[in-house]
Formats: sequence, structure tokens, C-alpha cells
Amino acid sequence: MRRLGTVAAAFVLAGVGVAGTAGAAGAATGPVGEAAPATACSTVWGSGDKSATDANARPLKNVKTSRNTCYDRMVFDIGGAGGKVGYHVGYVDAFHQDGSGEKIPVNGGAILEIFVSAPSHDPATGKQTYAGTAGKPLPGVNLAGYRTFKDTKFGASFEGQTQVGLGVRAKLPFRVQQSGHDLIVDVAHTW
Repeated sequence: MRRLGTVAAAFVLAGVGVAGTAGAAGAATGPVGEAAPATACSTVWGSGDKSATDANARPLKNVKTSRNTCYDRMVFDIGGAGGKVGYHVGYVDAFHQDGSGEKIPVNGGAILEIFVSAPSHDPATGKQTYAGTAGKPLPGVNLAGYRTFKDTKFGASFEGQTQVGLGVRAKLPFRVQQSGHDLIVDVAHTW
């Protein structure tokens, strides 16, 4: 009987330890390589358009991606950006190049169109700062092994904005946030 009480106490303490860490943002909830339980991932972001009208005169330097437990992430590096960066992000039925209107095919179950208020060239010199080519995948971005991201296409750098098409598995919740000079787009793995 005493052993049963000790085992029960150990389970209670283990439960308290788990409950105390369950709410920690970004905390690992299981062994490496395993997906987090569905209840650990927030999907309150919604899938409606998101935008900010802030202006930015700094050029886009790079676009990177990463995989996280609950979402896939795309980061737009706008080196030297001061203050807020403008953007418009939303799902579209087809991806059309800004300026020309030419349709650019993007693979995936849904297409997220991203406009960032940062040209892919230096406005003062005209020198290209990000090597994106219209209709081509984003340079240096490899989406092999991603759960949500399926394809990327560069649209254009037109009138102070850079346009990117992001093919995702399905129309899933997403959020847009800024950290320093990085504009971040996260797309959830599930609803």
C-alpha cells in the first residue's frame, strides 16, 4: 500500500511539472523529432488578410525559412530598417506578378501572397540587394522536409515593394510580426 502511495505521489508531481511547462512559448514538449501534441499549438491567428501601411526605405537583403514545432517560418531580412515595416499578406486564388499581371504558377494547396514594403534593390543606386528573379524560386530557400511550406516564387520588386508567392499545403492560419529588422510570416501546421 505504501508503494502505491509513493507511485501516486510521483504521478501527481510529474503532472505538476508538465502543467508548469505546458504554457511556455516555444518549449519542447516531447523528444526531438516528434510533433507536439495538438493542444500545445495555438491556431488563433486566422487566415484572413493582414497588413500594415508603415513605409520603409531600406532594401530587402535576404529571405530565409525555418521549421518549428507548430509552424513553418519565412523571414524577410530588411537590414538597417528603422521603425515598422509595411506589408500585406493574404491568400489568393492565383499568383500574378505585380506590375505586369503575368500569372506565375505556385505549387501547393493554397497560395499566400506576400508584399513587403522594401524593394529588392537600393533605391539610391539601383543596385540589386536581393537576387530574386520573377517567376523563379527564391534563391537559397530549400523547402525539403517542411510540413506546411511547399513552394516559393519571386514575383517582383515594383514601386518600393517586393512580392513573393508562398505555396502552402492548405489554407492555414498565419501571423505576421516584426522583430528588429526582420519581418516574419509564420504559417501554422494545422487548424
